[in-house]
Order: sequence, then structure tokens, then C-alpha cells
Amino acid sequence: MFMRRLVAVGLCSMLLFSSQAFAGGAIGLKELSPATRACIECHKKENRSLYQQWGASKHYRGNIGCYECHVADPDDPDAFNHYDYTIATIVSPKDCARCHQKEVEEFLGSHHSKGGRILGSLDNVLAEVVEGNHGMITEAFPQGVSAAAVNGCWQCHGSEVKVLGDGKLDPATWPNTGIGRINPDGSEGSCAACHSRHSFSAEQARHPDTCGKCHMGPDHPQKEIYEESKHGIAFFANVDKMNMDSEKWIVGEDYSAAPTCATCHMSQTKNQDVTHDIGLRISWNNRPPVSIRPEVSDAKMGLPGKDVPWTQRRANMKDVCYNCHSKNWVENWYVQYDSLIDLYNNKFAKPGLALYNAAKPLMKPVKFGNKIDFTWFEIWHHEGRRARHGASMMGPDYTHWHGTYDIAKHFYVKYIPELEELIDKGLKSEDEKKIQAAKDLQKLLDEILNSKDHKWFLGKMSPEEKAAREKAAAEFKARYR
Repeated sequence: MFMRRLVAVGLCSMLLFSSQAFAGGAIGLKELSPATRACIECHKKENRSLYQQWGASKHYRGNIGCYECHVADPDDPDAFNHYDYTIATIVSPKDCARCHQKEVEEFLGSHHSKGGRILGSLDNVLAEVVEGNHGMITEAFPQGVSAAAVNGCWQCHGSEVKVLGDGKLDPATWPNTGIGRINPDGSEGSCAACHSRHSFSAEQARHPDTCGKCHMGPDHPQKEIYEESKHGIAFFANVDKMNMDSEKWIVGEDYSAAPTCATCHMSQTKNQDVTHDIGLRISWNNRPPVSIRPEVSDAKMGLPGKDVPWTQRRANMKDVCYNCHSKNWVENWYVQYDSLIDLYNNKFAKPGLALYNAAKPLMKPVKFGNKIDFTWFEIWHHEGRRARHGASMMGPDYTHWHGTYDIAKHFYVKYIPELEELIDKGLKSEDEKKIQAAKDLQKLLDEILNSKDHKWFLGKMSPEEKAAREKAAAEFKARYR
């Protein structure tokens, strides 16, 4: 065992030396280590597909094998003895950083690496309580855990991996390649979320389908939006021209037929290096109920991006856009995008959030225990995100029919009537606090509905606007009669 430990230390030192000596270039060992050769003898028989995937990888060409990635310190929480070698099943970002220090540092500063923090969020209440129960009993969860969370939320956001000992990991938390997985060594994230093991292909990570594992569905349909956009249409029509397997992949130089998700958010341009912090080209954070600037959310999470203003991030993204679009095109598009964010924030999000908070004294104090909880949640979390993400990626159908149309429909025909029901019930209550809360809510609702954005709903559209709309309708009919 002492000799095995010396081998591990020696290999790690060699890898560290290689990463320093060849920073930004080739990384590798002179030949396969004896430990990796021993691994191969068994695994090429027992796990033929994994052996072949590794054989097609850059790791193979650099003589980086099983042992170099899976080697563990005996004191590591998930370390175990495997045929006299001390290894760990999980290869964490901390392990990858032995050679890929720059990439890991960038990733750890991103929102991706913090995805596992959903475990204490409002969204997880749905999967843990509303949708789930305590029916999944495991050694690490003797009181039970929700299978809805285990198989749903945790598989994209990441689980907190629980170690049982002797190399075994709790089945509620493993297998898991969630982007923000909380690893036994304390690191956050999973490089394999995008660079699937054991080929760790850059080509695969560049493909939109890879991002689509998580970025799809009713609340963040970026994959579907991309597919309906001109960007996605161009990509799927010209995928054979994208040069996806090129070692050097610079937009406007190595390919120009279309952008992918990676092109815009991560990949190299003539002026920018590759980045693994996917927030450094985003000028709005559209995840919360009200869109905010990304440096604000980075500051809340203690991320280094707090010092990078949205104006710099927008300049970073424009640098990508200019490879295919003129300056006027890009500037005008951002005017359109910002206008949609302004519309959503000021017409629906800020008033809706204020009304929801004012209504809380009239509601049952149980999260998702009221009909209006679901209504408001879907307005901002589903429909509001769809509208904002649709506009950010030029998907008109998601911006309108799946976005602003659904927001408006549910705001006026569901949300407001449900607020009025709470007001009516509160006024009829014998509880003075509820009566006052109902009066306060009614006053706020009246103020909002009588504002310029909503007074049409009360039949109070100004005569000037009404006349202009009637004129436009007449002209439309005359043109297409």
C-alpha cells in the first residue's frame, strides 16, 4: 500500500508539473502509468464501451488514464481500496483542476457550479413536499426522501452526494451528473455534466443538444427557443459545415454558418478566450420574478462576477454578434430585448409581486397551500421566463404565445379574480387584521388597475388611444378586404 501511495504522489506531481509547463498547450505524460495499465487490463473486458470512449479521447492521446483521474488520498471521504489502489468513484472539479486549473476556476465562479443550492429553494419545496413524499428510503435517508426530487431536480441541479463507505455511494444521490453537484471533497459541480465521461468530448459540449438536457421545458425552454430561432434553423441546416470537432474553434474563423449555445456563451472569438463562466456575456438575469442585472445576483451568491458590470458583459456578447451581424443590427436588437424586459418588469412582475406580498396576510401560511400560490408562481416562473428567454434568444413564438400572451391571460382572468376573492373573504372576516389587510390589498389593486398599463381592463382606455386603434383597424380592413 505504501508503494501504491508513492505512485499516486508521483503521478500527481507529474501532472501538476505538466499543467504548469504546458499551460495553454498540450498536457500529458510520456507514457501510460503502470497503475492505469493495470486498470485497463480489467476494464477493457468488463466495461468495453467505457474503454473505447476513453480510447477516442484526448486523455488517451496524452497518456492520461483511469488512475490519473480516479486516484484518491486515503483521507478523502469517498476513497476506497480497489485491488490495492486507493481510488474514488467520483471525479470532481477539484480532481480535474490538477490539469485544468483555469477552466475549473472559471466554472467555480459561475452560476452553473452553484446549481446544487436549489436543495433549499422554493422550487425544491414542490418536488420534496407538494409532488413528493418520504417514500424513497435509503441508508443516508432513513426517514425517506422524495423520488420526485431525486429523479427530477437533482439530476440537473445536482445532489449532495452521500458516502456510505468502502466506495459505496447512497443511491438517492448517485448516479448524478447535475451541474452543481455537491461532491464529497467539498467541491461543487460536475465537469461531466457537459463533457460526458469517458470521452470528455469538446465537440459534444459544443452541441446544443448537450445544453438541452437541462435547458428545456415549461420554465426555461432555451433548447426549444434556440430551435425555432434563426440561429437554430441555420445550425441544423448547416451542421456539416460547423467544424465541430476542430481543436481550434473560433467563430468567424473556423466556422460561420451558425452559432450554438456554446458559441454565444462560452466559446472563443477573435478577441476573447474560451470561458467556463457562462454568465460573463449575459446582461440580464431572467431567473427571478423581476429581471435583475447579473452582477447583482452574483453579489448575492458571493461570486467573482459581482465585479463585472452588465455593460462589460454586454460588450462581451456583442463581440460574438459582430462576427455575423452589423453594429446597427446588434444595437437595434438590444433595444428590442431591453424593451421586452422593461415591459415584463414594469407591467406585470413588479405589480404582481407587490400584490402577492400584500395578499399574504389573507392566505393560508403554507407554501403552495393556496390556489393563488400556483397562479403567481406560473406567471413569473414559467410564463415570465419563457417571454424573457424567448426575447433574449430571438424566439418570437415563445416570446408571445408561450410568454406574454399567457402572462396577460392569467394575470387578468386568474390572478386578479383570485385576489378579489381574498379581498372579499377578508372583508367578511371578523378578524380586524384581515379586514385591514383586505382594505390595503384593495387599495393597491385599484391603484395598479387604474394605471396606464392596466386601465384598459376597467374600460378606461383614453379616447385618443381608442380612436387611434379604431383608425388602425379600419386601415387594416381596407388593405386586406
